[in-house]
Amino acid sequence: MTTIDATIEKWVRPEIRAIHAYHVADASGMIKLDAMENPYTWPEPMRSAWQKMLSSTDVNRYPDPSARELSARLRQSLEVPVGMEIVLGNGSDEIIQMLALAVAAPGRVVMAPEPGFVMYKMIASFVGMDYLGVPLNADFSLDMPAMLEAITTQQPALIFLAYPNNPTGNMFDEQDIKAILDAAEGLVIVDEAYHAFADHSFMNELGNYSNLLVMRTLSKLGLAGLRLGLLAGPAPWMAEIDKVRLPYNINILTQVSADFALQNAHVFDEQTAAIRADRSKLMASLKEIESLEVFPSAANFILFRVPQGRGSEIFEALKQQGILIKSLSANGGLLSDCLRVTVGKPDENQAFIEALTVAL
Repeated sequence: MTTIDATIEKWVRPEIRAIHAYHVADASGMIKLDAMENPYTWPEPMRSAWQKMLSSTDVNRYPDPSARELSARLRQSLEVPVGMEIVLGNGSDEIIQMLALAVAAPGRVVMAPEPGFVMYKMIASFVGMDYLGVPLNADFSLDMPAMLEAITTQQPALIFLAYPNNPTGNMFDEQDIKAILDAAEGLVIVDEAYHAFADHSFMNELGNYSNLLVMRTLSKLGLAGLRLGLLAGPAPWMAEIDKVRLPYNINILTQVSADFALQNAHVFDEQTAAIRADRSKLMASLKEIESLEVFPSAANFILFRVPQGRGSEIFEALKQQGILIKSLSANGGLLSDCLRVTVGKPDENQAFIEALTVAL
């Protein structure tokens, strides 16, 4: 062991040494269908107006620490109920981290269904909390007896429920979520990252449950490069969580760009409608391939299972043809031999189907 290795072992916490950094695949030169991004850019007139606005935006001073103008726009655009407050984050990842920091203490638990969003578990490790993943049923629905038993025995401080779920794409039953809200003493965060592609939300339930918070992001809508997330809920909770928010966490370029984008919400509404329509077409094309098991999706991606033992092989074969999707097969369990494809533009979706046919 080298001197630096020994020093790292002495000072870096074991739970941090045991995990891997979040990996982002290199998509250079490929059709990129791996990260649940909106594939559409802005129309040229909108882009020109945005660039003109940016040219008059000064960056020599700190931004508004509370992002007041943007916050007002978000409250209106996302229909945050009257009486509820919001906290903004540098993407939803920072919001998850703020939530964990606010309640972290030795022995406290973060709980989420699995498979689910990997950052729930990673951030629990970052802040020194225990993580409990409760396996989903075979159809990716919530295992309610297991969830309720875990709530009773573990008393989690935070429960994250992605709605729709990532990476499975399905919506959990609304009554199941309400039962979890009734049973939990800690916070229940309904993560609506893919709300734009679904037909249901818990935003209107805010205030009906003292422990309910709703999280959103603008990334999937078409602003992934801006890194902007939002947490909504009762004012007392927001006041406590805001205490662990780093000063000036939403930079001035994000503030003015997101505000500008939301003034042009009709553009994103049209793009979202196109993605939803193309999701249906892509789903139909996948279902025509007999060797695949294709799962329902209310998000902008589709999870499917390939023949047993061929997940990694088919993923690599797609890469060789210039198509990058997400391989989940190595996770094992319910995700064995599963791949996930983001809904792209029509020509990208067609190129994916043709490449997949060759790979199979």
